[in-house]
Amino acid sequence: MPNYILVYLGGEKPASPEEGKQHYAKYTEWLKALGDSVISPANPFKDTHTVHSDRSVVAGSATTMSGFTIIQAETIEAALEVAKTCPFLDVKGRLEVSELMDMPAQK
Repeated sequence: MPNYILVYLGGEKPASPEEGKQHYAKYTEWLKALGDSVISPANPFKDTHTVHSDRSVVAGSATTMSGFTIIQAETIEAALEVAKTCPFLDVKGRLEVSELMDMPAQK
């Protein structure tokens, strides 16, 4: 079965620690409901830096990407249906969904 990556983009920060806890509880409940289809749950990014083509490094992100989750699904349509149920959308976040390609092993 193919693997799909759900990339988290944007989203509003919680207004309070309590709101953050409530959202995180919804998110962990969603992940549990997905069961064995979750390959790599909740991978948030921290301390992002951008390396430019001239090799210069700048602190911060060039995008609004904040993390990812990897799931298994039969088709891209099935992966999109899973994405539509993600609580990240409730905080005005967006998700990009892509099938991950298997690359031949390098020696």
